[in-house]
Amino acid sequence: MNPFESFLAEQLKDYIEYRINTGFAIKTTIFYLKNFDRYVKEKKATWQSFTPSFFIEYRASRNLEARSLNNMIPTIRVFFKFLIRQGKIYENPLQDIPALPNNSIVPFIFSPEETDHLLCAVYRELRKTERYFLWDYCAYIAIVLMARCGLRISEPTRILANHYRSDEKTIYIEKTKFKKDRLIPIPESVTSEINNLLKVKKAFSPGKNIFYLLRKDEYTRLTRNYVTQKFKKAVKDIKLEQPRRVIGTTNFLPPTPHSLRHSFAVNTLKRIKEKGKSPQNALPVLAVYMGHSEYKHTTKYLKVLDAVHRRQMLDFSISKKYEAI
Repeated sequence: MNPFESFLAEQLKDYIEYRINTGFAIKTTIFYLKNFDRYVKEKKATWQSFTPSFFIEYRASRNLEARSLNNMIPTIRVFFKFLIRQGKIYENPLQDIPALPNNSIVPFIFSPEETDHLLCAVYRELRKTERYFLWDYCAYIAIVLMARCGLRISEPTRILANHYRSDEKTIYIEKTKFKKDRLIPIPESVTSEINNLLKVKKAFSPGKNIFYLLRKDEYTRLTRNYVTQKFKKAVKDIKLEQPRRVIGTTNFLPPTPHSLRHSFAVNTLKRIKEKGKSPQNALPVLAVYMGHSEYKHTTKYLKVLDAVHRRQMLDFSISKKYEAI
């Protein structure tokens, strides 16, 4: 069955088959091309309609963010390259259409107090049954490491037991996003939490070696989805749940597990400033601690001062939006 309905239906179908046969993923491609196909049908377009202005008007009519539009137009551009190879057209009308500037991103920031409340909420949800307790405890420690040490959600689940050194209060992080392996010091409170977990694991499996720090056993992995479920439940419990907002050219993100990493960085820089020291001078150390591939990624944390500043930015943007109506 052909999912396309415009006069380009056969060409679009052939293009999708070509992409499948050459090993490309097609889910996103089909989504964008079906959107384009509906517009072509709605406008009763012909081959002669395909001028640059047609596609600029099409882009302007879509209720999508800049980043989605910047993915959509190249997808259609590649389809028209396919049409050129098929001899259907001779020039690509999308060739010189520039990308839109991407929206600014403002992450959700937890205050230190909100972080404490979140961790307490996760801990309260530990199920006291043999089947679930250890899994829930591992997920709780993963969230603790994200909140107190700024780890990415993918990093805690990979930590080997021998990469945690209780006497030195350090954890070795390897196989990271940008292959920036690092040895980081951890707070005393986190060391205490991990030591308690190890005692529980030994009680559950006496005499067995512990290979992974945050796994029930060496065969069953703690997944991102499981950790995210615990995080979302805690956010809802402490009444911080909120939607993603797009105001003008700014995206205000909702609370996600990655927000804990952002919050760790922002709150660390805030504490440095409160001590009368320069946050700018602390950025190189923070970049290494967080495993950033480029220094520019760390400088982004200077844009949001703290959780209060982030809320003020959102409130101000909302007020300006309604003033313009």
